Formats: sequence, C-alpha cells, structure tokens
Amino acid sequence: MPIPDDVTGDEIDKDVRQELMSLPKTLAEDVARNLVMVAKLIDEDPEKAYAYSRIALRLASRVAAVREAAGFAAYATQKYAEALAEFRAARRMTGSVELWPVMADCERGLGRPERAMAMAGEPEVQKLDKAGQVEMRLVAAGARRDMGQLDAAIVTLQSPELASNSVQPWTARLRYAYADALLEAGREGEAREWFAKALEADKDGSTDASDRLAELDGVEFVDAAVEDEAETDEEQQD
Repeated sequence: MPIPDDVTGDEIDKDVRQELMSLPKTLAEDVARNLVMVAKLIDEDPEKAYAYSRIALRLASRVAAVREAAGFAAYATQKYAEALAEFRAARRMTGSVELWPVMADCERGLGRPERAMAMAGEPEVQKLDKAGQVEMRLVAAGARRDMGQLDAAIVTLQSPELASNSVQPWTARLRYAYADALLEAGREGEAREWFAKALEADKDGSTDASDRLAELDGVEFVDAAVEDEAETDEEQQD
C-alpha cells in the first residue's frame, strides 16, 4: 500500500524502534513506516489502518510491537477474535499485563461478558498501573451492563478515582461511563450532574458529553447548511 514520502518511520516511539533493531535495517524501516500509517489512520480510517497493520504483521510477526499494533487495528474494526489473538501473542512475547483490560474488552465484543468479569478478578489486575486499573474497571462495568446487572455496573464505577477532583487522562471517560449508567437506571438528575463533570474534564473531546447534556436539557441542534437549503427550496417554490 502507498505510504507518503514524508513518513520516514522515525516518528514511531523509541521503545518500538528499539524492538525493530532486531530486524535488518531496510526491513525495519519498512515495518516502521507501516506502523506509523497504522497510528495515523486508526481513528479516522480504521479499515485502512488495519490493512497497513497486516502488511507490518506479514513482514515482522515476531516483533511484539507489531502484534500489538495489529491487535489494536483489528480491535478498531471490531474483529475481536483476531484482536484477542494478537494481544495474547504480544503478551506472551513481553510478559507484560498492560493489554489485560483490552483483552477483556475483546471478550465482551465476542459476546462473553462473563469471561471479561472473570478477568477483572485475576491477579494480573493488581499488576496494572493506575490507568490500567481504571480501564479494567470500565470494562468490568460494561460487562455488568451486558449481563443486565445495571446496579452492579454503577457500583463497579464508584471508586476513589471517580470521587477525586483531580483530572487525569481517564477522568472524562470514567465520569461519562458513570453518567451513562445512571441515565439508563432512570436517575436523570444525577446523570446530568456527572455528564457535566465529564465535560469539565474532557479537554480533548474524547466523549460526547456536551451533546448528552444538551439532549437532557432539551436543546436541539440544527444543521445550518440543511436549514439554508430548505429555505432556498421554499423561496424557489414561492
């Protein structure tokens, strides 16, 4: 697949570059450039990111970073069985537990929330850093909701991290998940409060908390372009 000339491969993380040093120089450069394309496209065009990840995987399947990138690309395209296989391979290569939460979420994607819940109780969770433990809590709460255990999902999200006024990278998503669960439980007033708190912490727009707040407040957004087009049609009819 085509790769722009300005993508050199030097853009990748230094730890990944270190892993690629086990490969011949030209091959390492090719793999690095494909990994850069995966990272650039995974949010805006996950299918294309997935295609680049398959090329990197074909070139260097014994590199853990490549297996991990392939896993995230598959995950982004909802190929959960494939993603889980890649994450397991990466974990075997590195011995790291950092992929544990996303592996559990793959189990949810495969319709096996009970397996995700079982993973939430494994010793690996205690080895995760704070961000990983919060992510695992989010996955566990999602699994509870998958199983129709809404009250248990709400309780799962109630934690020191949720109560803290400190804003961390996970804060907005944690507050949003809590608000969403409260809303589903019919606790609209509390849900509105927590959507507002999520919006307050959401500096990079990772959630649609503002839209959910507007919806609760009865605010309706109108597409200006569509409205102008409708007015033009009315004028022509007149």
